[in-house]
Amino acid sequence: MLFDVWAPYASRVTLQVEGRAYPLERDPARAGWWCGAAPAGRYGFALDDGPVLPDPRSRRQPDGPEGLSAPFSPDFAWRHAWAGRPLPGAVLYELHIGTFTREGTFDAAAQRLGHLADLGITHVELMPVCPFPGRHGWGYDGVAPWAVHEPYGGPDGLRRFIDAAHGLGLGVVLDVVHNHLGPSGNHLPLFGPYFTDTHHTPWGAAVNLDAPGSAEVRAYLIGSALAWLRDYRLDGLRLDAVHALVDHGPTHFLAELSAAVDDLAARLGRPLFLIAESDLNDPSLITPRAEGGLGLHAQWNDDFHHALHTALTGESQGYYADFAADPAYALAKTLRGGFFHDGSYSSFRRRPHGRPLTPSAVPAHRLLGYAQTHDQIGNRALGDRLSAHLSPGLLACAAALVLCAPFTPMLFMGEEWGARTPWQYFTDHPDPELARAVREGRRREFAAHGWPAERVPDPQDPATWERSCLDWDEPGRPPHTQLLAWYRELLALRRTERFLASPDWSDMSPTTVPAHCLTFRRGPLLISANPGPGPAEIPAPPGARVLAAWRPVEAPGADGVLRLPGECAAVLRQD
Repeated sequence: MLFDVWAPYASRVTLQVEGRAYPLERDPARAGWWCGAAPAGRYGFALDDGPVLPDPRSRRQPDGPEGLSAPFSPDFAWRHAWAGRPLPGAVLYELHIGTFTREGTFDAAAQRLGHLADLGITHVELMPVCPFPGRHGWGYDGVAPWAVHEPYGGPDGLRRFIDAAHGLGLGVVLDVVHNHLGPSGNHLPLFGPYFTDTHHTPWGAAVNLDAPGSAEVRAYLIGSALAWLRDYRLDGLRLDAVHALVDHGPTHFLAELSAAVDDLAARLGRPLFLIAESDLNDPSLITPRAEGGLGLHAQWNDDFHHALHTALTGESQGYYADFAADPAYALAKTLRGGFFHDGSYSSFRRRPHGRPLTPSAVPAHRLLGYAQTHDQIGNRALGDRLSAHLSPGLLACAAALVLCAPFTPMLFMGEEWGARTPWQYFTDHPDPELARAVREGRRREFAAHGWPAERVPDPQDPATWERSCLDWDEPGRPPHTQLLAWYRELLALRRTERFLASPDWSDMSPTTVPAHCLTFRRGPLLISANPGPGPAEIPAPPGARVLAAWRPVEAPGADGVLRLPGECAAVLRQD
């Protein structure tokens, strides 16, 4: 078996396989690379006189991120042929393997995929599955970007999950983290200049995308992304916090990555896409490369979330302050133009923020719209969902606005039945010092916002993970049953009413009449939500048919008025 490793800092590299040492030779064709042959088995690399370390490009870490690496075979007995499923018209469902079921494995999660297919989901978006310390965690502190967390089921478990999803017609998107590695088990700096002090991020030194040695680092990350898409038959990747990928080189890393993914899609003959998480409100991210953009296919739209959240909850702390002055206006602005902050002043940032997006140039499916995500729930002190505070009627309004808006909708696991289980921040660091630092850091963070330390869940307490697991008995009990039926009804409408899945948002013209209500058009469809406690009279075409309503609603009469009860949403059609 051939082995190689990029280790430009080393003057000597030794391969260790099953306890035997095999000196490697410098590769004359590739600067900084070492290569050699040895029998297959558990292996690692010793740099000069240092300890044996796992392979930076390891595809398997059977004993966790600190253990030896293991060989990986791209061969797999796929049961289902798969031609892919594109992003336009999609409905995404974000889930975390470790809490989607109590078992916390790929195989257990696969047993629940029928629920998502019946619901009307088109793509599952998995939170990160790379190896991280311990068994339970969010996955954003992974340290082996090419491998799969073994407690979830390892590489074959992931492939079985994806194969099962494809058999039900579901695409699969994977969340990958290129902007940092976790604090425990990160040995990349010993191998080469994977990080640089030229730029800094919230996690410390930045990933090296433009300093000396960056060409190999860029190839490392792009190679990992292509391997996920190719070897696991994934349909797309979600890129975590791309605003932290600082790159002043001639071609931005994201443009190089998107070009590589588009080329792979052409070679495989199936659609592939990249979805960014970004707080920059920069339309160049999702503008095609041929038009001067970076060529990513979509991005999360937090502005829509923040406007919707403040409209439903009345919260005004932190970044919600920018939206709380007039939530209905903020929501209407995002529906009309994508970004609320499009160069306007942000009181939270105390400066102007964002750039305008041109709806005629950017199809609406390139922005993801959502009422809840892992971040917006889990980064609250108690990990409380909207269902912890809002009535079923207000949750129904949120569902209608997300699923009928022009954006690509995304749900967070359990949202469709108003899950009452929280989704809290949990870790499982074996290092006691790191565990203590995480616990104390979490409590300090929320103490600054007035939370007593004893009320902030301990991330290291197994009960914090246990509380965050979905309760699959809830969907069969009221009021969860009614809310689940509402989600199914709206998702069925997306399949039968083509205007709801249209990426055209140029003629929406949302209105806020009365002031607390929101009404917008999608072709001949009229979507109206009244989050207020009392009934509202909303202008509507006489004779329009009610296609769906959370509570009984009569069609508008000759007076052209829709009388919408409080905490209610409805979808009408003008034939």
